[in-house]
Amino acid sequence: MQSVAENKKSNNIAEYIIYMYQMEDLIRSYQGNPDEIKTYVVSKYPVSEKEKAEITDWYLDLLEKMKAQDLLEKGHLQELNALVEGLAQIHWQLLKSDGQYFEMYNTAKPFILEAVLQAEGEDLGNEIQICLNGVYGLLLCRLLGKKVSDEQLKSADAFGNILSTLSYHYKVKNTISKN
Repeated sequence: MQSVAENKKSNNIAEYIIYMYQMEDLIRSYQGNPDEIKTYVVSKYPVSEKEKAEITDWYLDLLEKMKAQDLLEKGHLQELNALVEGLAQIHWQLLKSDGQYFEMYNTAKPFILEAVLQAEGEDLGNEIQICLNGVYGLLLCRLLGKKVSDEQLKSADAFGNILSTLSYHYKVKNTISKN
């Protein structure tokens, strides 16, 4: 799991964030019980015992972070929130400087506004958080075998375009800053 997360983090930051949301929810589904995570999650991986021990350590580290940040009921890790904020910064810069991105955003904007209206006053976070939630919501629907509406598919597609572009710019920015 750690290697999957690291790969996603280095190649597509939006996929990494969504993957980590899934891991947070997986831990919550077992009420943060380490024994159940070991029994019902880690033991099912078809890997060596050494790799299972590493996977267990990764899950338990994640669980400890969630406990320390009081996230066993809801919310996201501070490090993920910081990444979302970083993507939002890139988003705002691109809106001012990239006409093609601005057009892409205008395609997604009605879906963002619809999400805000449906939230009935609940704070959904910034626009990039709304895009991430929309794509993650589609993933959850599919995992649970729920019917997905055409509107949901259109919104997830528009959100995915935004997130893909931001991930590309995030990777470029972080590759340049490392050199």
